[in-house]
Amino acid sequence: MGNHLTEMAPTPSFLPHFQALHVVVIGLDSAGKTSLLYRLKFKEFVQSVPTKGFNMEKIRVALGGSRGITFQVWDVGGQEKLRPLWRSYTRRTDGLVFVVDAAEAERLEEAKVELHRISRASDNQGVPVLVLANKQDQPGALSSAEVEKRLAVRELAAATLTHVQACSAVDGVGLQPGLERLYEMILKRKKAARGSKKRR
Repeated sequence: MGNHLTEMAPTPSFLPHFQALHVVVIGLDSAGKTSLLYRLKFKEFVQSVPTKGFNMEKIRVALGGSRGITFQVWDVGGQEKLRPLWRSYTRRTDGLVFVVDAAEAERLEEAKVELHRISRASDNQGVPVLVLANKQDQPGALSSAEVEKRLAVRELAAATLTHVQACSAVDGVGLQPGLERLYEMILKRKKAARGSKKRR
């Protein structure tokens, strides 16, 4: 499903009033990242193949009372050999979405290592992180609270706003509230940054 990989970092779109937000979706291979992206884009479940590089989609989402926010979403492949390139896509991003397969508990330790590595990278410090505990439609899927605990989300940097949301790419449950929380965290960070500049 992915386009050919480029090592050029994407240039985020930025429009006044935060009408376009640059978001990167990452996570281990087979976590369901591309299926989640297409669920948001097409409002239906699309069975996808492993992403060999990246996908990029612009998704317009109605959030609260707003007329809609455009998310420019980069979905980057999660195979181990591609993970060193994640930083090329997360540089200068507004928000990180880290997807895990909540029904595959044995890989959560591996996911934890990658989550902490990317969120602690110098370019990403303070960037809001939304963790999507995907595949809640499958039996035995761990709850958002259990995923949060196993990923040690609260051990991320104190300046990093985080939220863990249970969801399913199959039926779309959980995606809207997850995006709403991500949007709120991005706004909070941007407002804090503006306030900091004014005080200088």
